[in-house]
Amino acid sequence: MNTSNALQDIAGTIVLAGAGKMGGAMLTGWLARGLDPKRVVVIEPHPSAGIGALATRGVRLNPSPDDVGSAATLVVALKPQMFREAGPMLKPFVGPSTLLVSIMAGTTISALQEVCGGSVVRAMPNTPAAIGRGITVAVAASNVSAVQRAVADALLRATGSVEWVDDEGLMDAVTAVSGSGPAYIFLLAEELARAGVEAGLPQELATKLARETVAGAGELLHRSEDSSATLRKNVTSPGGTTAAALEVLMGPDGLWQLMIRAVAAATKRSTELAK
Repeated sequence: MNTSNALQDIAGTIVLAGAGKMGGAMLTGWLARGLDPKRVVVIEPHPSAGIGALATRGVRLNPSPDDVGSAATLVVALKPQMFREAGPMLKPFVGPSTLLVSIMAGTTISALQEVCGGSVVRAMPNTPAAIGRGITVAVAASNVSAVQRAVADALLRATGSVEWVDDEGLMDAVTAVSGSGPAYIFLLAEELARAGVEAGLPQELATKLARETVAGAGELLHRSEDSSATLRKNVTSPGGTTAAALEVLMGPDGLWQLMIRAVAAATKRSTELAK
């Protein structure tokens, strides 16, 4: 799909509720890819200077619902804990044919339909969306039309790649793997630097080595057609230094077991947010 053309072809008003880091990244991606700012309404009680500046380009910031009416698309990028309270404020934007796209963790399609109505797409992006390298997983309610699904896909694809699933039950695990996943990678860089200091490196050098190693390895993984396992094996000489480290990381109490427990904890928390 050509995202730029798809965005320009979207009809009607798009209301963005919540313009924090993720909502703001989405908005920036839309405008960079050719969406007319005059078509966008932003509902954000505490807009950043950057979001406020977009008003000079035609984005409507915090207008009265009466001045907007039913939107063609409502994108909800609020913190999930705020949704129930904000729901009555959002409902006037939702008409019988409104597409509602939610990126709130743990908030189910049924909860979105109950509070706001509309044709719901539930999605989970992640923070690399801020640089156009995010991955989003989405699932559509049964009443979402093919045209609405294409609109949701174009809006979500403005910040990276998009995968669609048919089973909403997968979304909690998606949240645990890709939604929360960047934090796991940042922790890896943090702890690799700490281990470098323990091994005798100066703090500044250890931090730079860990940061650039994680970033470079991620970029190699992105560009390569090889699997992560193949890339790992390519670095590992039998009996060498990498092999010695991997014996620890891949041991009985190693990274695999830790990651299983971490993803399980995040999945459990995502299901709790839905209650």
